Amino acid sequence: QVQLVESGGGSVQSGGSLRLSCAARRFTFSNYCMGWFRQAPGKEREGVAVIDGDGVTTYTDSVKGRFTIYQDKAKTTMYLDMDIVLPEDTALYYCAAVEAPLIVNYCSRLNMASGEFGYWGQGTQVTVSS
Repeated sequence: QVQLVESGGGSVQSGGSLRLSCAARRFTFSNYCMGWFRQAPGKEREGVAVIDGDGVTTYTDSVKGRFTIYQDKAKTTMYLDMDIVLPEDTALYYCAAVEAPLIVNYCSRLNMASGEFGYWGQGTQVTVSS
């Protein structure tokens, strides 16, 4: 069974940086869409960034230019580098995955809809102080 384990969350001051990691077990990155989602208290879960097996990425507008999603396939680990963090980035961050058929731009077409992703990690808290 697919397992996803996040790490790297914590507390950081506004303007600082943080790196989240997602260790994937029992599947091959190239066959999946991988993504980072977040949920702040009282708000719905939202997509942050998605990456496919070829390294094509999609970001939500609020993090473009600040966050970077990437994979280390040899380590079967996905990362989210968070730079210039803001208090509004405070949330519980989740790693997620879904099997990807051989359709061009399939992962991007999901539009980071959380309901499309079937595998989830337990989440890691990120708190940004002003």
